[in-house]
Amino acid sequence: MFGAGIGALATEITASRLLAPYFGSSTIVWANLIGIVLAALALGYWLGGRVADRRPRPALLGAIVLAAAVCVAAIPFLAKPFLDVTVEGLDEASVGAIVGSFLAVLLLCAPPVVLLGMVSPFAIRLAVVDLDTAGAVAGKLYALSTGGSLVGVFLPALVLIPAIGTQRTFVVVAVVLAASACFLLGPRFLVAAGGIAALLAIPPGAVKAEAGLLHEENSFYQYIQVVEQPDGRRLLRLNEGVAVHSVWREDAVLTGGIWDAFLALPPLLDRPVERIAILGNAGGTTARALGRYYPEAVIDGVEIDAAVSRVGRQYFGMGDNPRLRVHDVDARPFLRATDETYDLVVVDAYHQPYVPFYLATREFFALVREHLRPGGLVALNVAAVPDDKRLVRAIATTLAAELPQVLEWPALRFNTVVLGLTEPLSRRELVERLREGPQDLAPLRELLARDVRRFEPSGRPWTDDRAPVEWVTDTMIVSYAAQGGRLDEDYLPTRP
Repeated sequence: MFGAGIGALATEITASRLLAPYFGSSTIVWANLIGIVLAALALGYWLGGRVADRRPRPALLGAIVLAAAVCVAAIPFLAKPFLDVTVEGLDEASVGAIVGSFLAVLLLCAPPVVLLGMVSPFAIRLAVVDLDTAGAVAGKLYALSTGGSLVGVFLPALVLIPAIGTQRTFVVVAVVLAASACFLLGPRFLVAAGGIAALLAIPPGAVKAEAGLLHEENSFYQYIQVVEQPDGRRLLRLNEGVAVHSVWREDAVLTGGIWDAFLALPPLLDRPVERIAILGNAGGTTARALGRYYPEAVIDGVEIDAAVSRVGRQYFGMGDNPRLRVHDVDARPFLRATDETYDLVVVDAYHQPYVPFYLATREFFALVREHLRPGGLVALNVAAVPDDKRLVRAIATTLAAELPQVLEWPALRFNTVVLGLTEPLSRRELVERLREGPQDLAPLRELLARDVRRFEPSGRPWTDDRAPVEWVTDTMIVSYAAQGGRLDEDYLPTRP
């Protein structure tokens, strides 16, 4: 029971790391993972009880545990080709993480969890010899199973995954299960545990192998991958890989991507920009470019994952700007702790297409407002699909509850920049201010002046209590896919 408890929960926790590079780690993905594991356990309880009543033999229980061990050991080796094919097909359809993560958990993780679910009723059936003590026996076994579950939660998350990685964590869990089976099957079956342990010698391959792979790792927060393109560009991908989070070019700071859009914003201020905060600094693409075009500005780059900051320094030139100060902390705790105020706050912590809900609520925008100087502005990079702006409308409506003027700029086909201003600007004044600024950025300012429009709030603002970001995002993507759309890249017409 103790070993089965470890196996079931450790499989669930480790599977979350296995899926994150492909589907992310949103609430929807976790709901699929937890829901299918619970369903698999329920099915296992039912099957275990029936089998135990018909053939209450310890050797059969041992065989079930050993079969579960083999299934767990196979997960990381079957996962890569299966997930690669799954993601390729789902990317073609652009259906998001709902379907992909559901299928992955169902086919990869449900079989061993069903087998492990069979253990509890089977063990109780074997242990109960007197009905007068049945309750006490069942209570002890369930306590033992729960103790194993606690170990299965914390040991992989805090020790095994950081120390030896996802693949070998699965193998260690499988070895524990196989060793547990030997108590029922006899010492000669230790050879099976040894055979599974031999899998530890197989070096983990690239999680999502790609031409030009420079670096990959699983940090405490996410999967990180750096890829170099044939044209020399370096791309930073996190988790599911749907979006590129940073781009580096040796000979230029302009990328043609959404990061360039933020460079057009400082002229909207009525003064030279002095202090900038970037919430979601990633590899420092935006900070690097802002430092080039606005060298007098001090920039606070806030990035929750210290490993991403390290990768930014190593591969994305994040050390090029001496006025960039990197803070490895989450955005809201950073704002709560700092006394600094800013002319411009850039919120690019939305791991497209999914948005951390606590960075899209009225409470968060109230915190941002407190750190904006008079005449300052906040800019948010929000995912969208053509003709469907549900996510943009929801976030802009929430922002409008805290700031007197909200503007939206559909900078790219799949990205809208939402602007919140502490002091409203007339259309004429906005256009007039955008005539000034670095000459290289004139095309960007012209696009902003032409396409930006005032946003009229509609609906109820999101709060920390209710912010259905995953539901809105996935329904938006699925609706777009049903119309035959694909999530392709597009570019801003900037001058390198």
